[in-house]
Amino acid sequence: MSVVDQNLKRSPTRKPDGATGVETEAAVATVSRAESPSHETKRVREQRKATTGSASAAAAAAAKSAGGHAGAPAGLGPLPAGAPAIDGIVDPAVFREAILRKLLYGVGKDATRASEHDWLVATILALRDGIVDRWIDSTRRTYASGKKRVYYLSLEFLIGRMLFDALGNLGLIETAREALAPLGVDLDRLRQAEPDAALGNGGLGRLAACFIESLSSLKLPAYGYGIRYDYGLFKQAVSDGWQREIPEDWLSFGNPWEFERPEVAYAVGFGGHVVDEPREDGSVRRVWHPGEKVLAAAYDTPVVGWRGGHVNTLRLWAAKAPHPIALEAFNHGDYVGAMAQRARIEAISRVLYPSDATPAGYELRLRQEYFFTAASLQDLVRRHLQAFGTLENLGDKAAIQLNDTHPAIAVAELMRLLVDVHDFAYDHAWRLTRATLNYTNHTLLPEALETWSVQLMERLLPRHMEIIYRINWHHLEEVSRSATQGQDLIRSVSLIDEANGRRVRMGHLAFLGSNKVNGVSALHTELMRETVFADLHALFPDRIVSKTNGVTFRRWLQQCNPALTNLLVETLGERVLDDPGVLRGLEAHADDPAFQARYAAVKRANKEALAAIIAQRTGWRVDPTAMFDVQIKRIHEYKRQLLNVLETVALYHAIKANPERPWPKRVKIFAGKAAASYTQAKLIIKLAHDVARVVNTDPVVGDRLKLIFLPNYNVSLAEAIIPAADLSEQISTAGMEASGTGNMKLALNGALTIGTLDGANVEIREHVGEENIVIFGLTAAEVTAKRKAGISPDERSARLARVLYEIETGVFSPEDPTRFDPIVEALNRNDHFLVAPDFDAYWDAQREVDDLWADQPTWWRMAILNTARIGWFSSDRTISEYAAEIWGAQPL
Repeated sequence: MSVVDQNLKRSPTRKPDGATGVETEAAVATVSRAESPSHETKRVREQRKATTGSASAAAAAAAKSAGGHAGAPAGLGPLPAGAPAIDGIVDPAVFREAILRKLLYGVGKDATRASEHDWLVATILALRDGIVDRWIDSTRRTYASGKKRVYYLSLEFLIGRMLFDALGNLGLIETAREALAPLGVDLDRLRQAEPDAALGNGGLGRLAACFIESLSSLKLPAYGYGIRYDYGLFKQAVSDGWQREIPEDWLSFGNPWEFERPEVAYAVGFGGHVVDEPREDGSVRRVWHPGEKVLAAAYDTPVVGWRGGHVNTLRLWAAKAPHPIALEAFNHGDYVGAMAQRARIEAISRVLYPSDATPAGYELRLRQEYFFTAASLQDLVRRHLQAFGTLENLGDKAAIQLNDTHPAIAVAELMRLLVDVHDFAYDHAWRLTRATLNYTNHTLLPEALETWSVQLMERLLPRHMEIIYRINWHHLEEVSRSATQGQDLIRSVSLIDEANGRRVRMGHLAFLGSNKVNGVSALHTELMRETVFADLHALFPDRIVSKTNGVTFRRWLQQCNPALTNLLVETLGERVLDDPGVLRGLEAHADDPAFQARYAAVKRANKEALAAIIAQRTGWRVDPTAMFDVQIKRIHEYKRQLLNVLETVALYHAIKANPERPWPKRVKIFAGKAAASYTQAKLIIKLAHDVARVVNTDPVVGDRLKLIFLPNYNVSLAEAIIPAADLSEQISTAGMEASGTGNMKLALNGALTIGTLDGANVEIREHVGEENIVIFGLTAAEVTAKRKAGISPDERSARLARVLYEIETGVFSPEDPTRFDPIVEALNRNDHFLVAPDFDAYWDAQREVDDLWADQPTWWRMAILNTARIGWFSSDRTISEYAAEIWGAQPL
């Protein structure tokens, strides 16, 4: 028995009759186990503080007496009785013994010679044992229940560091701290030593990570599927203000969380040809003979839910060559050539989002997307047949969620598996496919609604193109029989875009092949219906639904802001750890000066910690008493970091012109990566650094204004910035941000939002109250009208004109006065993202923020109310809506 199971209090869980169908790769894995202690351990009786994530016995008892479970989110109803009830009480001495055994036998090191990384691995392995027991138990219960399973396909899973995530969900943070302290090991230093899993880029991947955790916390049987990238996106370095991309070698010391499954590998084909082959009954079937095959090798990571009651699997695929070396070429002295095919194949899982600026990079992107989708579908079909013996009930027992258009090829691939491999009739296969697949759209940007060249598709996936043509033929036949609009409608809803070089519209394919298509905020969903999918929506008016995103409060409050969590538990009780609705109780304290002072003190401590990080990573010193004004997200023109930088220059001018005015101290903090081939975004990063060089060194301005760019934004850096933020910049061009989740995390941690009515900002305003958020700028409808009417440079205010003149004439880049001409020219020529039309409104909104900051009691009241009223934006709520309204899935 594992150490965690030896010492965590658990209610006995009766094994259901017939629970013998255990999944081979998850349940029969050989796992190193710590030896069981030879004596009964003494329970630690005192309650853990909020940083442990543990619930009091009273809260657990109250939940049990209500017929539910302590982890049941508000408004979702109780989770089933009989789930393990964990209160996080463990003897640190036993945990210490397990860690020492893992250090010796799992890592092969003596305690006197162990490095910090050795201690990290030993701690993870000791913890992992207890998780594995629950993992296998969860798998057994899933098989025994026969309930519907959810499969979440995403090209990104930005899971970040996992140690505190697992410790927090098991209620073991303080236990681990006490276990390690006598060994001279600091748990917080170990936390910093763990690398961020480089499996994602931004909001899309972080959302997937929140969702896979919520699926476990809600005890929904689920699998996450993605790619095990060797290097992920890239590590962002900044040299003289320029972004430089270097490999993010997060696997250099291995990954102690994962289990390699060498017995689980699937052949994924590319290229080749399709032929007719006769059946015994005289009919003919189409058979694809790929010209190249790649092996998809499985690596499994257990994802533990809140209080350890259920553990799901994140399965990531690595590309492997069927033959690792061309031995004949090697023996003839062609050592490099002997490895060339292997290098080409394994490039599929090397890097997230390889540049598609070249034909080879463009093809690699498509290979990546088909590779992980094909492997995932083969795997889930195998599992389904193992559990149920037939695919006739696929739609009843499996729900596949496509996270954006990256896995949209699943429509054609599932049809291929059903028709070509399992011999279903085409119409029957289409019904099963439509019943099983669902599609989440994340953007209205054309570049994110992927299209692929028909020529490339025919060469790389010839059988899939045949299937897509047939789907399109049936679809257009139906449209032509029922529609009256004629050829314009046919062209609009066709899967093939004939006007732009014959391209396959992957968003259209995902739409047609799905049971439900969802947007990720109310505004985004409406814009989907009105814009990119307007004609398809008219044909299928019940298909598009709205599911506003959410974030997991376990990570984005309890783990990253333990001081605030302590205050919340002390004020509202430990039930706040389980039920986000309890946060509403803060409203009664929002006007209390004593509570405001304690709330502000927490923020101040977090800002001091962030100020130390800023000094370490950038060399700039900032005043923690200043307002920390934060914009942290992927660098993109529609997110309008440029608008923020331009306002910074204007504010700099204003302070210089009137230095006697009591300007509030403000630190503008930026963080985010620009895509490697996105020249304009990288130029915006350079502009921010050049402006910072001038502003931050001006003695007249002093501490009243600083601009900071923190490099290599990732989950761990976000966990330091978000608790310290006073102001949250959500200033995208209205109608272009699908939802946003950073806005939710920042509001949860007490940052006021300044933003446009875009994405989830609309719903955040509804929940926190329009008096507790600062909204400015054009609405989505006004943006559309403005673009149609055209934008004249003559409309600019004198303030903005001066800012642009100084940028254009090299005030901030005297060594290269023309450096930022592309930025100024884009604003003069087109200004597609409406930076100039929104500038004055943004300036005025920022001065409103100045006034609010000057009135500290009002500021803290607003901040407290943001925390109090943001509970609805929990990913548990989002996932429960998916389960009930899209998937038809039930918790165990």
